Amino acid sequence: MSVTIHPRDEHNNLLVENTHPESRNNPEPDNPYNLVVIGAGTAGLVTAAGAAGLGARVALIERRFMGGDCLNYGCVPSKALIRCATAVHDVKVADRYGVHVTGDADVDFAYVMERMRKLRGQISENDSVQRFTDLGIDVFLGEGRFTHSNTVEVEGKKLRFRKAVIATGARAASPAIPGLDQVEYLDNENLFNLTERPARLLVVGGGPIGCEMSQAFQRLGSEVTLVDQASRVLGKEDADAAGLVQQALLADGVSLQLSVTELRFEPRGKEKAACWMDAEGRLQELVVDEVLIAVGRAPNLSGLGLETVGVKFDPCIGVQVNDRLQTTNPKIFAAGDVCSHYQFTHAADFLARIVIANSLFGGRQKASDLVIPWVTYTDPQIAHVGITEQGAKEDGIEMDTYVQPLAEVDRAILDGDHEGFVKIHTKKNSGKILGATMVARHSGEMIGEIVMAMKYKVGLGKVSSVIHPYPTQAEAIRKIGDRYNRTRLTPLVHGLMKKWLGWKRGK
Repeated sequence: MSVTIHPRDEHNNLLVENTHPESRNNPEPDNPYNLVVIGAGTAGLVTAAGAAGLGARVALIERRFMGGDCLNYGCVPSKALIRCATAVHDVKVADRYGVHVTGDADVDFAYVMERMRKLRGQISENDSVQRFTDLGIDVFLGEGRFTHSNTVEVEGKKLRFRKAVIATGARAASPAIPGLDQVEYLDNENLFNLTERPARLLVVGGGPIGCEMSQAFQRLGSEVTLVDQASRVLGKEDADAAGLVQQALLADGVSLQLSVTELRFEPRGKEKAACWMDAEGRLQELVVDEVLIAVGRAPNLSGLGLETVGVKFDPCIGVQVNDRLQTTNPKIFAAGDVCSHYQFTHAADFLARIVIANSLFGGRQKASDLVIPWVTYTDPQIAHVGITEQGAKEDGIEMDTYVQPLAEVDRAILDGDHEGFVKIHTKKNSGKILGATMVARHSGEMIGEIVMAMKYKVGLGKVSSVIHPYPTQAEAIRKIGDRYNRTRLTPLVHGLMKKWLGWKRGK
C-alpha cells in the first residue's frame, strides 16, 4: 500500500523513516508465532512490546504508519497545536495581569505547523519500526488478512499463530451529508497537513475534536463557525461542564450554530458553501475556505477477512468481544478503538495489558474492572471519570453530589482561572466515589487523584485527610472531602461532642 504524508519536509521525512520506511523489506516469517498483532497503534504496540518482553514470539502488522492515530493524526499533533493556541490567548489577555502588549499577537501559522511536525517526528522514534524490531518483534508493513483459523497473510507472506490480536483502531467517520462528496474537506487525518491558515473554517460536530480544534484555530487567527444538530456542545459531558466550555468558545469568538437541520454543501470554485436551517427555522448560508468534519469515529474492519475466521463484528460499532476481550473466535482477541467504547490512547494501553494476560497466559482479567478517565483539551479542560448525573438518573442510581467552585479556591482566584468547578458523586449516604467531573485549565492533571481513589476504593472522607500543597487548584478536591465530612456531623453527633467538651471543661 502506498503511504503518503504532506508536506514532505525533513520532519515528515523523519516521521516516515521511523514509522513506515519506504525502502524496507518485510522479514521472512519465523512461524509459528505465539502472537500475531494486526495494527500498530497504541493497543497493538503495547500488546506486541509487552508480549515480546515476556518471551513470546511476536509478529506485528501495520498497513500505514506505526503509532496509529495518536502519534500521526490525534493526540500528538492536536496538542502541539493547542499549546500554540494557548500561547496566543495568554498574550491577548496579558493585560489582565498588568502585562501590556503593544499591538495584536502575530501568529506565524506556518511555523506553528512546522513545530508540530518537528515534535511529532522526534516523538515517532518511540513507535518506530526499528525500535520494535530491536525488541525482537517481526514487523511486517502491509495489509494483514486472516486466511485460515491460524493464519494471517501479509504481502504474500503467511504468518501462523497460536493467538492473534485485532488492534486496527478507528478512523474519522464520513457522515451522509448532501453535497459533502462534492467538496474537498478536512478530517483529523489531513487536517495536520495544512501549511496555510484557513481564513474561514467551518467545523461540523460539537464533540471533543470539534470543540478543541474550533477553539485552537479561532485563537490562531481563523474565523471559525461550529455547527451541530444538538442543542449544546459536548453532549456526552456533564451539562454544567459543557456549558462552561460553550461560554469559553463564544468568548474566544467562535460562532456556534446549534440545533441545525438540513445541512448540505456545494462547491463554489475553491471555496465551499454550506447551507442549513437554524434553530428558528431560517435558512442560513456560509461560504468558507475549509470544512473540518468531526462527527465521530468508525472502526477499521475492511479487508481483515474476519468472516473467514468466525469473528463477529458490526461495521459501525466494531469487533464483538467479551469482558476478557476475546472475540467470537477463542483464538483471536481485540483491543483498542476497534472494539471499545472508550476510544482513548490510555484506554487502549490498558486494554492491551489485559489482552497480553488473557491471550498468552489464560488470564481472566476483565475490561469492566478498569477505571477509565477522559479529558477534553479545550480551555478550560473537562476531565471526567465514572458515572454522570444523567447516567445515574437513567440507571436509577441514588447518589450524593458535592461541588466545589473554583471561585472559592485561592490558587484559582490568583491565577484568574476561577470559571470552573470540581464535582464528585458518591453512593447515597456513603463516601464511596462513583464519578467526578472537573472543569479547570489543567483538570486533566488533577483527575488522576480521583481515578486512584476509585480504583483502590478510597472513600471521599479519606481523600480529605490527604495533605494538598497550598496554594494549588487541586486543593479543590480536598475541600470537597471536607464538605463530605461535614455532612457526617449530624445534629446527634454534634450534640454529643458538645456535651463531651462541656464535661471536659468541668461544666
